Amino acid sequence: MNHKELKELIEFLVEKDIAEFELERGDVKVRVKRGSETVIVAPETRVGPVPVASPSAVVMPTGITAVPTAASTQAGGKERTEESGLHIVKSPIVGTFYESPSPGSPPFVRPGDEVEAGSVLCIVEAMKLMNEIESDVAGEIVKQLVTNGQPVEYGQPLFAIRPK
Repeated sequence: MNHKELKELIEFLVEKDIAEFELERGDVKVRVKRGSETVIVAPETRVGPVPVASPSAVVMPTGITAVPTAASTQAGGKERTEESGLHIVKSPIVGTFYESPSPGSPPFVRPGDEVEAGSVLCIVEAMKLMNEIESDVAGEIVKQLVTNGQPVEYGQPLFAIRPK
């Protein structure tokens, strides 16, 4: 895998918002895992004879990693500046975000809704268990930060709430 192919792959994954991807070609293995603000590209180290193409594949990810990370950091920086004074509800677990109790049902909350502490905001499904995520403050929902059906990471922001 050459530098151009690796760069195109990472750009495609970022564009399609794919959180995790693994590719194996012969003795070269590339794994891309994206969190809320970071992109990690790590080749797997193997014991045994190393093919000629492997050293370039090992060196390339360090130069490419900075490109998506810089874009993510800039977007994240703007969001934090605009949302100062807001309470951020974060995911307590890794799973899949659902805004309503069942498909076709109205969402638990929408931007502009008033919530009390303990109000159910969403569900995060983990290992076939539906975990209700509750608000830990009373206030107004300002923004939903993830989309329905999106995979979420531990500590990923879900909602911005303006406390009462």
